Amino acid sequence: MATIGFIGLGIMGTPMARHLQDAGHTVVTSKFHIPPRQELIDNGLQFAETPKALAEQVDITILMLPDTPDVKDVLFGENGVSHGLSRGKLVIDMSSISPIETKEFARIVRGTGAEYMDAPVSGGEVGARNASLSIMAGGTSESFERALPLLQLIGKNITLVGDCGDGQVTKVANQIIVALTIEAVSEALVFASKAGANPARVREALMGGFASSRILEVHGERMIKRTFDPGFRISLHQKDLNLALQGAKSLGISLPNTAATQELFHSCAANGEAGLDHSGLVKALERMANHAVA
Repeated sequence: MATIGFIGLGIMGTPMARHLQDAGHTVVTSKFHIPPRQELIDNGLQFAETPKALAEQVDITILMLPDTPDVKDVLFGENGVSHGLSRGKLVIDMSSISPIETKEFARIVRGTGAEYMDAPVSGGEVGARNASLSIMAGGTSESFERALPLLQLIGKNITLVGDCGDGQVTKVANQIIVALTIEAVSEALVFASKAGANPARVREALMGGFASSRILEVHGERMIKRTFDPGFRISLHQKDLNLALQGAKSLGISLPNTAATQELFHSCAANGEAGLDHSGLVKALERMANHAVA
């Protein structure tokens, strides 16, 4: 069993770290914005004074942080992880951040003699709790093989896409598909409900056809039952679509439906709903229709 560093014990990071603990690994964390939950402490969570001290103590450090500036600060800020790295150590960033900056982070970390891998995830809080996350990795094949036994404790569909940054590119593509599918399910249920049909029964019927999807199953139910406690917050999906739209601009391509869906997320945020689950996007369409799915 190994001692693993883990920084970022939030909604997703907590169950991910718990799976590592349950497999017999010792998990060490360092201070970040969110204090660790008691369940991890009760299960043997250890503490390092700084990210640098954590990196010096362990061979593998995992990051699960909200955004690109958070990762940059934890890696390269005063007493950051990079200052405690040396040859033979590995950093695995499982956050969803900028692919462009990820490549630069990898370059700097590799300059210390350590290795770097980006491995963002999809599946939300449910996938994290069930250890069924999809993991999209970017890095060398050697780093991937080294990390794989740990990743298999966290997820099921684990793919080495390419070198550093390619995992983040894949995650951005994933978030485009998820956002647009949430928007489509929202439109369909608002339409069905406004037309007088029972949206729960409409959803049940659609689940047996070609329109069936995991989002219709999980998020469609949230929309009908009005359960918008966050598994993945609207604010975080806004961040991911910003990465998509910034990337599209740099590539000289158009993502028109991604842009339109981002505007619906912006509408939710403007109405104080940025902290809701991203299935709460339906609320923007409900305001436009003057009708709530129920």
